[in-house]
Amino acid sequence: MKWFDYAAPASLSEAVGLLTAHPGARLLAGGTDLLVQLRAGRKETDLVVDAKHIPELNAISYDAARGLTLGASVPCYRIYKDKNVTGAYPALAEVASLIGGTQIQGRASIGGNLCNAAPSADSVPLLIALHGTCRIAGPRGSREIAVEDFCTAPGRTVLQPGELLVSLHLPPPAPHSGARYLRFIPRNEMDIAVAGAGVEVVLENGRFRSARVALSSVAPTPLYVREAGEALAGSPVDEASIAAAAEIARKSAKPITDMRGTADYRSHLCAVLTRRALEAAVLRARGKN
Repeated sequence: MKWFDYAAPASLSEAVGLLTAHPGARLLAGGTDLLVQLRAGRKETDLVVDAKHIPELNAISYDAARGLTLGASVPCYRIYKDKNVTGAYPALAEVASLIGGTQIQGRASIGGNLCNAAPSADSVPLLIALHGTCRIAGPRGSREIAVEDFCTAPGRTVLQPGELLVSLHLPPPAPHSGARYLRFIPRNEMDIAVAGAGVEVVLENGRFRSARVALSSVAPTPLYVREAGEALAGSPVDEASIAAAAEIARKSAKPITDMRGTADYRSHLCAVLTRRALEAAVLRARGKN
């Protein structure tokens, strides 16, 4: 592994200054992806900027009226052990417990999972389904962007030189809503998803008031399937409506064949996982799961 300098800024402004002064610097949220990539030679840098000491990046705050703000460096174990998260966003707690094993969860963060910009990232489809937004800080101030617009290609994001992801915000869950993320993996532990589906539904008078569907591992970036949610909105909550949305998800996927699965198999999984995730989200919206 190539040598690099290390900095641990204590404030957001200090971190932005370091990233601006060193365009090739890499931000370390947890390090579970970055250090592996540096060691393997897939990435190089002269400076690693550790974000673990910046208060805004390590805070979890929840308000029933405003929702959840999750610092980009908050480790997964703090997410699934937080009572506000498990109470209001159980699907998010479930996803945090899926990322790696126990040791990884002590360092890895949802923000880091997003910034790594892997098409297979488990947390991103659910963040999209839950209307997540990103707060970004940089030399020109701060800005916000929807999670579905954050990843632009494998390993690439909208972050400009000097910018970093500060936090993620999720609005408060609507009444009679439910969310779920499901994935298919060859093994039971610590594997990369062959395909995954994250969904949220809001029910009203036996119909879908609204819905959002997003997929992982079946496109160059996590894929927001807007058309699937639009097809469900106003439809009755039944097998036919869910099956139609699952078919839209299957057709929207742009999978490849690799060592984990064929393109055809991934397309099939999109329909299966979307259907199952929607069914599970409906049960959760009805208070049965």
